[in-house]
Amino acid sequence: MPTAPAETTPRDCTIADALDVVGDRWSLLVVRELFYAQRRFTEIVRNTGGPRDILATRLRKLVEHGVISRVQYSERPPRYEYRLTDRGRALSPVLLTLKRWGHEHVRNGTDPVRFDHTCGHEFVAEVHCTACGDALGLGQLTLEPH
Repeated sequence: MPTAPAETTPRDCTIADALDVVGDRWSLLVVRELFYAQRRFTEIVRNTGGPRDILATRLRKLVEHGVISRVQYSERPPRYEYRLTDRGRALSPVLLTLKRWGHEHVRNGTDPVRFDHTCGHEFVAEVHCTACGDALGLGQLTLEPH
């Protein structure tokens, strides 16, 4: 008699939870544009190349999740702009690390945008340990499920 397949349950994971909110191309590109101080819908459409209907849906979802806020800037006609909330600004390390990965592994060292730090040097995102300050290297992490 055949045995029944084991029931599969997805891993409880904060990465999966985050991807439910910002885990598609258009959502992250919206956040990128707001990070680059482009706040109006027309600017977001132009700079992402995304379909207007999809971008409108992503903007609504990001507002619902508190990643961005929608602020009226004109009464006649009513017009709105979008701004990153504290929750949205907290995504900047994610975007900057993804930007670095794309620069190094997809674009082969070419990048149309550069960020300079207030110290006067180019800013390059790096993941490090908050306790000792060491940069993350291969084989330095161990999985400790709770």
